[in-house]
Amino acid sequence: MTPSASGTPAWEPPDLPAQPPLHGTVTADVAVVGAGLAGLACAYHLAERDPGREVVVIDAEGPAAGASGRGTGLLGPRAGPAIDRAVRRHGPWAARRMHLASERAVKEVLDLCGRLDVPCGLRPGAQIMATRAPAGLASLGRQAGAYRALGLDVPELSGAQVRARVGVPYTAGLLHRTAATLDPAALTSALARACAAKGVRFHGRSQLLAVRAGERGGCELDFPHGRLHAGRAVLAVNSAAPSLGLPVGTIVPLEVYAVATAPVSDAAYEELGGFDGYAVVDALPMAPYFRPLPDGGLVAGGGTVTLPAGLGTPRLRAARERAWAWLGRWVRSLHPELAHLPVTHRWSGRVGMTGDGLPVVGPVHGLPGVWYIGGCCGHGLAMSVAHGAHVAAALLGDPAPGDPLPWHRSAAPRMPVHGPARPLLRTYLGALGRSTRRTC
Repeated sequence: MTPSASGTPAWEPPDLPAQPPLHGTVTADVAVVGAGLAGLACAYHLAERDPGREVVVIDAEGPAAGASGRGTGLLGPRAGPAIDRAVRRHGPWAARRMHLASERAVKEVLDLCGRLDVPCGLRPGAQIMATRAPAGLASLGRQAGAYRALGLDVPELSGAQVRARVGVPYTAGLLHRTAATLDPAALTSALARACAAKGVRFHGRSQLLAVRAGERGGCELDFPHGRLHAGRAVLAVNSAAPSLGLPVGTIVPLEVYAVATAPVSDAAYEELGGFDGYAVVDALPMAPYFRPLPDGGLVAGGGTVTLPAGLGTPRLRAARERAWAWLGRWVRSLHPELAHLPVTHRWSGRVGMTGDGLPVVGPVHGLPGVWYIGGCCGHGLAMSVAHGAHVAAALLGDPAPGDPLPWHRSAAPRMPVHGPARPLLRTYLGALGRSTRRTC
């Protein structure tokens, strides 16, 4: 993979189907814009369930180029805010359904990997949410109480129980049994190849410029060198929504960071839970986390977040260097044998954040037949696949079972990202990053 200003992920360059740029006038039954996991899952389910439907996938770059190929490969349950806040905001019944839906999403990805026979380093293993900070301990206590009250199987772990699993001096934790780790770029590219095998057409290096209702029904999408007429469209464009003027509320693009290391010793790998496939995430928002790699190395992410809009190239480059340097120091602090561990890869990616922590998965107001998917708030590996399947079912006319989940909506809340209030948002995000760095 060619190095770039945003770094080079640890994942091998993906093997992708042909994806020429879109030129001239193109027609399709369904246009899917965005070749990440959400868009590709939608295209895959459409092509599998209705082979006669003409589906076209278009991306500004290509499959796995965005967040789906630049993640850290943690496959775990989480959708929306922490479970105790979900109870307060949405009520116990909805909060329980939200958690169970996120667990189903993990299982759906595991099933998809099996059906596609994906060589993506898939390793089933529990995910531990842990903390070393007083604020994190209080948060874990509230979450543990909510899980118990809702009858959900998320056991509490004492500090000794966490240390027995991962050898790091956390003070407490919660155990999510339904979890795994994998290579996200390999999964995304395998899904793209499966779509192509089912007849889905691809166009890369074609940035969406505008979308509008078609004069004779359907919708029209403009690209730099052509136009696409489609009966339906799915815009799995995440935080690119504002640049398109989509009325989906505020989806803030945030840049997050990751590093990967050289293989550690067998003893350190075993003590850090590598052979059992544990991944550890912190209870505090934006705090650092780590997971083992099959080759014996580690991936670490989190700890720092940047609001890139409005930053010039030098400031953004400096922010990346600071974030990568801090993550390297943090991962070396996890175990005495890691003190001089080389960092082999450094990279960043963009996630879409909403004001209430919930994604947006629904029809776009004012654009009949157009759907939007985005705003997974950093928890998109499992949920993106689920969102794509949900939208595919809706386009095929399948009724959704039960009441809509809270993220089945057309817009997120508005946030003050422009004008005089913008510095407050940047200060808030910076404070979150500083508070997590002080506690680790």
